[in-house]
Amino acid sequence: MTTVRLPLFPLNSVLFPGLVLPLNIFEERYRAMMRALLKTPEDEPRRFAVVAIRDGHEVAPSAPGMPDPTARPERGPAAGFGPDPARAFHGVGCVADAATIRERADGTFEVLATGTTRVRLLSVDSSGPFLTAELQELTEEPGDEAGALAQGVLRSFRQYQKRLAGARERSLSTGAELPDEPSVVSYLVAAAMVLDTPTKQRLLQAPDTSSRLRDELKLLRSETAIIRSLPSLPAQDLTRAPTSFN
Repeated sequence: MTTVRLPLFPLNSVLFPGLVLPLNIFEERYRAMMRALLKTPEDEPRRFAVVAIRDGHEVAPSAPGMPDPTARPERGPAAGFGPDPARAFHGVGCVADAATIRERADGTFEVLATGTTRVRLLSVDSSGPFLTAELQELTEEPGDEAGALAQGVLRSFRQYQKRLAGARERSLSTGAELPDEPSVVSYLVAAAMVLDTPTKQRLLQAPDTSSRLRDELKLLRSETAIIRSLPSLPAQDLTRAPTSFN
């Protein structure tokens, strides 16, 4: 079992391998994390782990009286996550490699990272200025009939995109060629679909690529049928990951 200890970055969203993650860092615990990552030699990856929050808050209260007028704001690396932070997070996350960490004049950071490898959360340490975690790296097994399933998912995903564009009364403009490698397909579709965090988390921690693709095929067919019955949906760019304010 290969384990690694990395800084831990909790989010109210799920990061998948291969997907880009832009971050706007302003909380002190995450600023301390970025300062530590900047000390990493330039020829080594600046890695941290992203986990989706099961229970808690992405941003701790930053002023007295919020949200409880009688309570003092929480401080420290585990603020907002309870006495046992590990219980506040989903058990499988994704390692992120920070290609860009840019410090602004006010001490906040602009970060651009990419998801790389899935990891299982083994333990969380809150004794330092930011959370760290012991993690087990998870291999991506293909499973049975991954290639055929990937082709089916791609066909259904194109129909899903068309239905979604039509429901939003906008044109579908995607000049980029979709990949055909099964695991890449599975992660791209999981990230691009409009799904709640528990469903995305389920896709992230699927036991193998084929299982993830089978789940996505069912979801795509179901969601496409639902969209077909809707007159319109509010405009939203679904292919861009939102900036997370931490």
